[in-house]
Amino acid sequence: MLNQQTLNRAASFSGIGLHSGNRVNMTILPAPANSGVRFRRVDLADKPEIEARVENVAETNRSTMLAKGNVKVHTVEHVLAALAGFGIDNAIVELDANEPPIADGSSREFCKIILAAGIVPQAEKRETFTPSEPIELESGETLMTLFPDENLKITCTSADRKGMFTQFYSTEITPKTWEKELAHARTFCFFEEIEHLIKTNLIKGGSLENAIVIRDDAVLTTEPLRYPDEFVRHKMLDIVGDLSLLGKPIRGHLIAVKPSHAANCEFVRLIAAQMNKPLRAAQTFAPPPKAAPPEILVSENGAMDVEQIMKLLPHRPPFLMVDRVLKMEGNKITAVKNVTIGEDFFRGHFPSHPIMPGVLQLEAMAQVAGIVLLKQAELANQMAYFMAAEDVKWRKPVFPGDTLIIEIELIKTRGRIGKAKGVCKVGTDVVSEAEVTFMLRDA
Repeated sequence: MLNQQTLNRAASFSGIGLHSGNRVNMTILPAPANSGVRFRRVDLADKPEIEARVENVAETNRSTMLAKGNVKVHTVEHVLAALAGFGIDNAIVELDANEPPIADGSSREFCKIILAAGIVPQAEKRETFTPSEPIELESGETLMTLFPDENLKITCTSADRKGMFTQFYSTEITPKTWEKELAHARTFCFFEEIEHLIKTNLIKGGSLENAIVIRDDAVLTTEPLRYPDEFVRHKMLDIVGDLSLLGKPIRGHLIAVKPSHAANCEFVRLIAAQMNKPLRAAQTFAPPPKAAPPEILVSENGAMDVEQIMKLLPHRPPFLMVDRVLKMEGNKITAVKNVTIGEDFFRGHFPSHPIMPGVLQLEAMAQVAGIVLLKQAELANQMAYFMAAEDVKWRKPVFPGDTLIIEIELIKTRGRIGKAKGVCKVGTDVVSEAEVTFMLRDA
């Protein structure tokens, strides 16, 4: 794991804002470790700051705007991309207006001042995020999927409505590839969009000096295209900036088709939800203390209905992932989860293509393993606390209408600690599997 980084000294640049048209002076300052990137409005009383986090995204019409209360900063993506591309974790971006300078419509000028200022490592280690399962977004014409990978890689396809400027590019994002392959790509718009943008009070500072205009099959620009596929590379530049709003570098392969700032930011929210899920999942195994549960009667083969399960487990709908225990023999248990279209998680995963999240299949295995561990122990007022998951594999999607068969075998016990191997099936097909570890503690 690499150390965090910041600037060696202040870096300054002046210009006009693309959408506001305001004259602005920008200074990027070094910042302490673990402070992240934040924007500081020095033109306002008390110099308020806004953290560059997805929670503060207020608007995504043609750019990404951050807001906190009445304080706003427009069009932050090109500056954020320059910082993220070079692996800068901590910085303060001071502005004396409501928008960073647009410069030439790319991140090139920001890269120059950052390199001139220098980048220095900090003592604290950098935390990264690797998705535990693929993350998907479908929004209108936009498709985005993030797969686990060793480093950040972006594969992108951009296209206009007429299909005349469809472009594709793919690259791993490192400081070297960022500066060489993406940072110089300029923003662009189509000629027929200009009137609407002006009517909506945007692009007041726009010109051919800081944007490319596409009119029919002609490309209007003050200089030749910097890349033969400059449009898709600028889309990737925007993605780098918007992804940095997660607050942690990502280790994954992002495949994007026709991205936009709105979709980028919504996708970052999905990533954040998965990133924060381990904490929430751990908390579900630590409910508030309660009285000892009543005696639980089970059939000779260990079968249990949902009422009996809820007397043993603390979970409740919509987070109870077990409908029935079919049998429990020695160290083995088989249970069922009926996956219906009414499940709460299908409202967002995904409305147009409902798939049961893989992490909830893992949760189902954990809950069933908790049942067999508690029954094995035969101790009153005990709770199974989830400790670890290993060798997790998701093999096939689970859809509404499927019946999830959960098979668990307790493979090791030592004192109050147990380890179980779990498999989820739909029919005879294995859809997921994992090894889970628990500890029994007083409830």
